[in-house]
Amino acid sequence: MSEEKKKEGLNIELTEEVAEGTYSNLAIINHSPSEFVVDFIQMMPGIQKARVKSRVILTPQHAKRLMKALVDNVNKFENQHGEIKDVDPAAGIPINFGGPTPLA
Repeated sequence: MSEEKKKEGLNIELTEEVAEGTYSNLAIINHSPSEFVVDFIQMMPGIQKARVKSRVILTPQHAKRLMKALVDNVNKFENQHGEIKDVDPAAGIPINFGGPTPLA
């Protein structure tokens, strides 16, 4: 790669719509020999049905890079803000979040 290309860097466009982000409180990951599929889901208190808000499909190489980047960033976060407490896996996924059951 030439020096000129290295100095240019990567030009990434972020639209306003994408910049708003999508909230997710659950991710489900599946894989095949050629790709990883990450579904980001939003679960709401008291609602039994959850909706996939976004799906990201990655090559195995990109999935591994993402994993390493997440580990690095979680470590940096915990060094600055303290340990992130994990939920007891035996408790399972809270379907109702402890809130009231909605009435239609």
